[in-house]
Parts: sequence; structure tokens; C-alpha cells
Amino acid sequence: MTTPPPVISTKDHLYLQDMLHWNLLAMKKARFLADQCQDMSLKTELDRVGQMHHHHYGVILEQLRNNQAQNPSAYMQ
Repeated sequence: MTTPPPVISTKDHLYLQDMLHWNLLAMKKARFLADQCQDMSLKTELDRVGQMHHHHYGVILEQLRNNQAQNPSAYMQ
């Protein structure tokens, strides 16, 4: 599925919240570990992982915003 459905069920809403939480937590952990790391190659990889999760978080949020703008009543369920 390339676009979200016009109405998001409660189960879908909870899953989307979980996905946002997981990506935010993974991003924070990767950045924290990168700050603690002294091995530059590992630090670089952890920074990349943090950026990847930050990007995923943004993509999910943007999809939700686009869907809400197109279907303002979609979140009324």
C-alpha cells in the first residue's frame, strides 16, 4: 500500500504511535551511544543509524500529516 487509508482504525493508530516511539527511542539510543564512543568508525556508524531512525520518524509523521490534511475527519474514529 503506497498511501494510507482514508480512515485509520484504533488498532492502526496505536501501531503508528508504537512505530513513532520505536524510531524515536532508537534514534536517541544511537545518538547517546555515538556520543560515548571513542572509536571513530563505530561513532560514524552509530550517527548514521541515528539519522536513519530520525528520517523514518519524519517519513511516518509526514505521511500522517498529509493524510490528515486530505481527510480531516479520518482521525475522528
